[in-house]
Amino acid sequence: MSKIVLIGTQKPFATEARDATVSALKEAGYEARVLEAYKDPAELLEAVKDINALIVRSDKVTDEVMAAAPELKIVVRGGAGFDNVDCEAATGRGIVVMNTPGQNANAVAELAIGMMIMAARGKYNGKPGTELRGKTLGLQAFGNVARRVAAIAIDGFNMNVLAYDPFIPEEKIREAGVTPVESLEELYRKSDYLSLHIPATEKTRGSVNYELMSLMKKNAVLVNTARAEVIDEEGLLNIYREHPDFRYVSDVAPDNKDDMMVCDGNRCFFTPKKMGAQTAEANLNAGVAAARQIIGFFEEGDTTFKVN
Repeated sequence: MSKIVLIGTQKPFATEARDATVSALKEAGYEARVLEAYKDPAELLEAVKDINALIVRSDKVTDEVMAAAPELKIVVRGGAGFDNVDCEAATGRGIVVMNTPGQNANAVAELAIGMMIMAARGKYNGKPGTELRGKTLGLQAFGNVARRVAAIAIDGFNMNVLAYDPFIPEEKIREAGVTPVESLEELYRKSDYLSLHIPATEKTRGSVNYELMSLMKKNAVLVNTARAEVIDEEGLLNIYREHPDFRYVSDVAPDNKDDMMVCDGNRCFFTPKKMGAQTAEANLNAGVAAARQIIGFFEEGDTTFKVN
């Protein structure tokens, strides 16, 4: 019997990406269904009743969703982060959860660099700004996105790049032309621009706090293309109020963004919605990768990108 795969995306893939994903599944003999831009979570619950695999983006895949899908064997999150999937519940139900690491990396990296340029030029307000060349960029975590940010910063702007990641050997960081530092505190103290690339976990939620941000240099810029949850928002607002030179740019706006704008809207910028992976190329890469991983899982038992 043909496997049934649902592409369930409240925030849809680009049309080309969705069609390519559907084609990849159909070529493998699978039935591909699409649920896009749904308004009510109940629509997803109804759609998963008889599926074998699920492809999502930022959609919440809760235990309730999995309970409604007795034939579900695998969930693939099209993108790097997977905190929107209840991995513990999935493990308990014998469901494999995967992500598609690296497929969105260049898109997110270009956005991070673009926001740094915008901050350096004062949001293009016509006044003299500064250049990225020669400045120090700190990377908190050194995964696929951070590696791409580092490459652009070094090759394109001659920036001095530092990184802190206790899970990656120092020699691997050095191989990328980046200098490893021994602590977060050192990273925050030395960076003119600090770019966050950490996932939202129990340990990291609220970890970018007042104490860390208070270590940053005069005129420093904090760039967040990771997750809103990693920021201690009360601490962020206090730093923003106390340090009239501090700047914050992000594609994940804090809940207290209005307070920041009232304080000084010239020193912060937030995209209207999360934009890191919002390119046609990233959509295509992630969607097709998700389809291929599902096919590999069913046909060959491949669990290379399993995260639970």
